[in-house]
Amino acid sequence: MINTDPNHVHTYNAEGKITCCTLEDRVYGKAGADNLLHGVNPDDSKPVQKTEIAESSILKQYLPAIISFSMLLIGIAADNYFKPAFFTGYVRLVWYAMAYLPVGFPVIKEGWEAILKKEFFTEFTLMVLATVGAFAIGQYPEGVAVMLFYAIGELFQSAAVNRAKSNIKALLDVRPSSASVLRNSKYEETKPEEVQINETIQIKAGEKVPLDGEMLSDGSSFNTAALTGESKPKSIYKGEQVLAGMLNLDKVVELKVTKKFADSSLARILEMVQNATARKAKTELLIRKFAKIYTPIVFFLAVALVIIPYFVVSDYVFTQWLYRALIFLVISCPCALVISIPLGYFGGIGAASKNGILFKGSNYLELMTKVNTVVLDKTGTLTAGVFKVQEIVTNGMDKTAFIKTLAALESKSTHPIAKAIAEYEKNETQIYQAEDVVEISGHGLKGKVNGKEVLAGNTRLLNKFGIWYDTKLDEIVESIVVVAINNEYTGYVLIADEVKEDAQEAIKQMHLNGITQIVMLSGDKNAITQKVAKHIGIDTAFGDLLPENKVQKVEELKQDTTKIIAFVGDGINDAPVLALSDLGIAMGAMGSDAAIETADVVIQTDQPSKIATAIKIGKATRSIVIQNIVLAFAVKIIVLALGAGGIATMWEAVFADVGVALMAILNAVRIQRMKFVL
Repeated sequence: MINTDPNHVHTYNAEGKITCCTLEDRVYGKAGADNLLHGVNPDDSKPVQKTEIAESSILKQYLPAIISFSMLLIGIAADNYFKPAFFTGYVRLVWYAMAYLPVGFPVIKEGWEAILKKEFFTEFTLMVLATVGAFAIGQYPEGVAVMLFYAIGELFQSAAVNRAKSNIKALLDVRPSSASVLRNSKYEETKPEEVQINETIQIKAGEKVPLDGEMLSDGSSFNTAALTGESKPKSIYKGEQVLAGMLNLDKVVELKVTKKFADSSLARILEMVQNATARKAKTELLIRKFAKIYTPIVFFLAVALVIIPYFVVSDYVFTQWLYRALIFLVISCPCALVISIPLGYFGGIGAASKNGILFKGSNYLELMTKVNTVVLDKTGTLTAGVFKVQEIVTNGMDKTAFIKTLAALESKSTHPIAKAIAEYEKNETQIYQAEDVVEISGHGLKGKVNGKEVLAGNTRLLNKFGIWYDTKLDEIVESIVVVAINNEYTGYVLIADEVKEDAQEAIKQMHLNGITQIVMLSGDKNAITQKVAKHIGIDTAFGDLLPENKVQKVEELKQDTTKIIAFVGDGINDAPVLALSDLGIAMGAMGSDAAIETADVVIQTDQPSKIATAIKIGKATRSIVIQNIVLAFAVKIIVLALGAGGIATMWEAVFADVGVALMAILNAVRIQRMKFVL
């Protein structure tokens, strides 16, 4: 997890692990990320209002730059316009030194701390050398200006980080501070962390749900936007799951707590988002390595720019060549790269969060752009995972009496298909009584309903009892429940798992966004699997698969080294395949904990169309990162050449460093405004 303490910074090794300090994390700290994440005043560790934090931190951050800027303007005016007699010599030096210190002292301090850690070639040491050198050759205004604009660049970086965090802050802000729990026959307020499983909590209208739980009341409407990015309210009824972070819109409801706060969906999401910045994209790691090599090289080139001309130039002037070397140092600072690139990826993670997609690291955001093969589970991923009655066909019996008789028998079973039939008839007022119900494994149910002998199950059940039925039923690919009453075939019910509304569009959009092969794997009957695949446009589909068969299929695909495979699933049996694939994507709303923990990307809305959205966000992020790399290198190379030739001044150097950094940062935060609607 990133350390957001403004007094502590990190570094990463070649594998991307945090070891001590980086410019990126230092900026996060200065941006008040710890305050944003925890709502705590670092001075006294007491909770404070966010407005208080914002006002005090903004003033504290900008005051040194305002003081330096004001004094610099007065100094320049005194030099060029008013020209008072006393503004010369030591008075002039002291004035500009005082203008320098508010913005220069923090950088000098950090440069010294870096040297103590044996990190000699950092942006801090480069800036201090360049500005102190400018003072040494009498270029006081330029020395102050370089450090001032560097400080302003830091402030812009902090503001950019805050902006990139805004979508994630919306998620963090849904954390409820208390829970109303039923104890000793009355409700009392306590911290969510102190509530135990199976305790009853109450949520009033307009309150946030503090913990995951099962609805005990009849139902209510909830705003799920903070968790899923979906603005449409969701109705949740008795017995269904309610997740921490949802906002109760309707009426007072009671929930039975099913998970402790630390294990709740909200806590898990917060942890994933806060840890996302610890996993670095290859581009980030490459830039970090490059900066460590590039900076000392440019430093020694600057030294050479002072020394070598002494031996080869006839009219050598030390101050002139030192000035060129100082320009070289200012330009060489790799701020634009080491800040804007991580910020670009962080902005991508924020944009994805806004769209209900959680990337567990910027490395996965980058990998998403390389995926060319998507493998999808069927049930719960492309289909709703909920069986529903599609058709009722009777053999001469009244349909209402038929379905009521069947529902009474099926209500005694826990099988998903039985539940679907019982659910179909749950609102009927006339009750049919079932008794002596026996489950015949692999066949169905046998029992009595209102005194009649009833059989309900597959066609094998009727064959077992020697009951005639239309053999055309054996050709139906969907799940079917055939019924016999008093040893006579009475009819059947067709049960099917509904395809999600956006499944067909999801497949189309994936193809349009560079996915060359889409494969569907399912444990369902192969005939059903092929029918669904044809309906929504899947390239290849396999049914009748056990979990180990799914692993085998993905292993076969991975034998082609040109394939970068993303697997999308939701069940606990999908966890091994999620781990095996190059990129694992889990459906987060209905998905199992095992699948969500194993996956690299979590889709909070359970919409397959979000896969294409994730690809679009990944590609947009990658495009911005490449633009920033090209911009930074192009400008720096041009101004370095001009500086070495004596054409560029310190002002051009400031533009090449701070100006380019600001342009790159503004480009990086642009992703926050992009729309990724299919």
